[in-house]
Formats: sequence, structure tokens, C-alpha cells
Amino acid sequence: MLGVLAHKWSWRKRRQAEGKPWDRPNIVMGADVHTVWEKFARFFDVELRLIPLQEDTYIVSAEEVAKEIDENTICVAAVLGTTFTGQMDPIKEINDLLVDIKKTKGWDIPLHVDGASGGFVAPFVNPDLEWDFRLEQVKSINVSGHKYGLVYPGIGWLIMRDKTDLPDELVFKVNYLGGEMTNYSLNFSKGSSTILAQYYNFIRLGKSGYTDIMQNMMNNSRYLAEKLHETGKFEIINKQHTLPLVAIRLKDAPFTVFHLSARLRQKGWIVPAYYLPENAQDVAVMRMVIKENFSRDMVELLFSDIMKAYHSLELSETEIKERERGIENLTLLY
Repeated sequence: MLGVLAHKWSWRKRRQAEGKPWDRPNIVMGADVHTVWEKFARFFDVELRLIPLQEDTYIVSAEEVAKEIDENTICVAAVLGTTFTGQMDPIKEINDLLVDIKKTKGWDIPLHVDGASGGFVAPFVNPDLEWDFRLEQVKSINVSGHKYGLVYPGIGWLIMRDKTDLPDELVFKVNYLGGEMTNYSLNFSKGSSTILAQYYNFIRLGKSGYTDIMQNMMNNSRYLAEKLHETGKFEIINKQHTLPLVAIRLKDAPFTVFHLSARLRQKGWIVPAYYLPENAQDVAVMRMVIKENFSRDMVELLFSDIMKAYHSLELSETEIKERERGIENLTLLY
């Protein structure tokens, strides 16, 4: 919210300076974004241009973004690891589109990268991937310390490309805490425990420590994905596997992922099942997030319980159908 609010103000100031209308701002993004993006549009009175997902893709494309942007677009949002499937929007392609638009039409549209899930993963497992400030139009990035930053919930970070990308009018200066300080936030008072925990991790683990942990999580998630794929009963959604996350859908099963999720809860596993957003709302998936403390032994245990639950549901459906056929035969006989 803070990142795109800054872009809204920058856009408005630019339009005012050019003597152009500034009352119809819009923001462009794919339907694979987190709910917070829809909240921003509603709370800050910005037209939301939400691009529906394409079947079997589940991310936005640069071509679709091109159809929605115009001179009133305050920002384009791209996701580095979606909440729904763990896939990444084609950030470099979207950046290249915006660079071309700036050259041909003069619209300087910033790109905000939602790195809530992938911001603490990509730099360590795929450092050559261009998604950050190496790209010209990426002006702001947010990342969640309480996901793969390895801190308990309550901490998030916003990084602006340059000080000029944050309008001075949005920054408050206060001096009643023992000296002048600047503040840019939606709330003021907040506990510092999560910030201290994040700094502690930075100092203790460093780049090499985060790399080791992220690589181990990626190895465990790939192993789980491979085992599930080999059964022939599941389709892996995030085939590129850029996050330690496994998103699956069922192949021709006589039950749904919701049944499987409920059966796994009986074993203590919380594996969410849900439908994907617009244009893919008929696709039901199940998501498993692999964290730091999720060992290879736990992967084996989860896989075993998934297959037991699967066969149990399969058997239940077979018994139900046989019972129904038996009743039909008895009825005919009668």
C-alpha cells in the first residue's frame, strides 16, 4: 500500500505540472495478486484494472498488461511468487514493455514488484534472475520478513529505488521522541521485536546462511513435487519451481482436493485447498509451503499421509458406488 501510494502521488504531481487531469488514476495487475492490492485500490480510490488469469498459465503476461495501461496508470504490479501457485509473473518482459512505452508514448509508468514470497528466495537460489532494480522501470519492491525472511509474523519491508520516488509530502517529521525523525507508515506505534529479529538473522546468517537455508528448502520442495508427480495422480502447477512451494491439482480423481485436504487434517496437516481467481475459478488446487524446519523426513511423512488419504478416499468412493449399484440391482429384482 505504501509503495503504490507513493507512485499515486508522483503521478498526480506530474499530471498537475503538465496541466493535465489527475482525477482518474488506475493501477494494472493480474488476478494472481494478493488481496492487499484490491484493498489498496478501494481504500485509496484508484481504478483497479485486474487482468483475468489464462487457463493453464495462472500468471499475467506483458501482452495483457499492454492492453490495459494508459496515461492514467500510476503503476503496474508484478508478483515474484504468487500466493495461489508460487509462480512468478514475467517481470523482465513487463519492464521491457514499460521501457518501450516510455520511449514511444512518453508515459513513465513505474513497476512495483510484490516480492512478499519470493524476495527472500530469488536472490539466494537464482541470483542471475532479473526482477529487481537492475530493471529500469522497477521503482519499488515489497518483501515479507515473516515468510522466507525467517521471522515470526508482523514484519514487512518496502524498498524504493530512489529517494525521489517517495514524495516528501508523504513523509512526516516528528521530534517528540527525543530528536527529529521521519516516518512513512500507515500506523505509527509498533513493537520492534520483529525488526530486531530480522536484523539478528541478517547478522547471524548473512548471505551464505540464507543461501544454505533457501537451497535446502528448495531441495525438499522439489523432492516432494517429484514424488507426487511420479504417482501419476497429481499435476504440479508450478513446474518451473522457483519457490519452496508445491501447488498441485488432482488428475481424474473421484473426489476433490477439498476432500483430500479435510482428510489430511485428521493427521494434523494443514494443507489449504482453494479455487483460483477469475478465468480459472473452476481450477481447484492444494498448496504445500516448505519452510526452514520442514526436514526431508517430514517430506516423506507428508507424502505417505497424502497417499494414504488419497487411497482411503478412493476406496470410499468405490464402496459408495458399489453400494449404489447393489441398491439399484435390488430395486430391479424387487
